[in-house]
Amino acid sequence: MIHFVMLISRQGKVRLTKWYSPYNSKEKTRTTREVSAMVLARQQKQCNFLEWHDLKVIYKRYASLYFIACVDPDDNELIVLETIHHFVEVLDRYFGNVCELDLIFNFHKAYHILDELMMAGELQEPSKKTILRVTAAQDALMEGNGDSKAVPELKYEI
Repeated sequence: MIHFVMLISRQGKVRLTKWYSPYNSKEKTRTTREVSAMVLARQQKQCNFLEWHDLKVIYKRYASLYFIACVDPDDNELIVLETIHHFVEVLDRYFGNVCELDLIFNFHKAYHILDELMMAGELQEPSKKTILRVTAAQDALMEGNGDSKAVPELKYEI
């Protein structure tokens, strides 16, 4: 299970955090500070897996952003790295080569995509097409133009 997902810049600025385990605000602040300091202090050629307290921190750097996930010690690191990469690919397709500014100015869309991708710390939707289709439908609803044809039809399979 993923306990939290965090996106930070190379300067240590937090761009997105999503907590799937209960942490109070003090713990969140301390955790963010500790984990970001650990990740930023690492050399580029070092392993992307860290042990932190009784958990594992897995991170990947894309351009100027670090995508960080904290998981249980018995979780598969490669699957978590693949999940991070999947999230980045969806962001890339949505924003067209995502950058830090896209996340700063459209953080609500990044959170929506993350919520479509993961639920309660587990991968919910592996299909990029489905995530992008639902996000496009959400965008059309947010525009509020009242045209029902502008909203793509959502098909849910059971």
